[in-house]
Amino acid sequence: MDTKNISDQLLSNESGNVTVVTAVIIPYVFCIFCGVLSVLIMGGNLLVIISIVYFKQLHTPTNYLMLSLAVADLLVGIFTLPFTIILFVTSYSSVQGILCTVRSGLDSILCVTSIWTLCFISVDRYYAVCQPLRYRNEITGRVIGIMILASWTVATAIGGTLTFQSPDIGQSSTTCVLFQNKMLKSLLLGTLFGFCIPAIIMTAIYIKILLVAQRQACKILNMSKSGTTVSRSERKATKTLAIVMGVFMICWVPFFISVSCHALSNYSTPSSVVQFFKMLGWTNSMFNPCVYAFFYRHFRLTFGMVIKGKIFKNDFSNMRLYHKHDML
Repeated sequence: MDTKNISDQLLSNESGNVTVVTAVIIPYVFCIFCGVLSVLIMGGNLLVIISIVYFKQLHTPTNYLMLSLAVADLLVGIFTLPFTIILFVTSYSSVQGILCTVRSGLDSILCVTSIWTLCFISVDRYYAVCQPLRYRNEITGRVIGIMILASWTVATAIGGTLTFQSPDIGQSSTTCVLFQNKMLKSLLLGTLFGFCIPAIIMTAIYIKILLVAQRQACKILNMSKSGTTVSRSERKATKTLAIVMGVFMICWVPFFISVSCHALSNYSTPSSVVQFFKMLGWTNSMFNPCVYAFFYRHFRLTFGMVIKGKIFKNDFSNMRLYHKHDML
């Protein structure tokens, strides 16, 4: 046999083995990643939910928004990621089709709810930092309730429209991707109301907060000790908001750019790429508890008490967690 033919055959066999190994390993790695991410999302958001519900001092309008955000993110960990794992391991096409539709609908609703809740939190922070005298009168429990209801209503409308008007939801042996159709109107409306509008609002508000906080910090450099305390809390709030905006954009911009390109051009983004960008978006549900809670000492305190089980041994519900000037 010709030496060249033998060499080519060996290379072909090696290439085939690599392909087989890759095809076997990647699904397992993906499922493990989804499982770990699901546990982290559920753990972090459960800490937020238990803390806000149990400790009475945390029963504030702002924290109710955070509670709604944590519930949406928790459901991502409970339903979206486990359904994704099931889709990877099941071999029944009928089950895959049903799971894909259910997962896509829940995924859209929960992710858009999370995004809009982040937007409403930025509105709340704007009044707290830029309009402190009007904050208590403007941001009432009723207003917060309307914000929460609006975020879930808008998300349900968008998720339902995209799911039930998308007969060719992308389902292959390894992926289940919602935005794999050419329904231009649905895709653009979903992207507009599910991402662009809240992203623009958040960007404008955060820039305004940064400018106002910087200006106020300069004014109080020569003020009393109380002024220094205000400056420190404002710097802390500004830093937190900047991190929130950065994490939000990093996690969600790639996915919605791919969706927009898919809707506005003849180029069909590979489903595996869309799935990767979607996974990146899901990680935002893991980061939210860190960004909104771990930056504040009183939440670190409550998390520690919940993890250690102290709240189950004694009644700490009326415990004082922070002073008024620490609320920002």
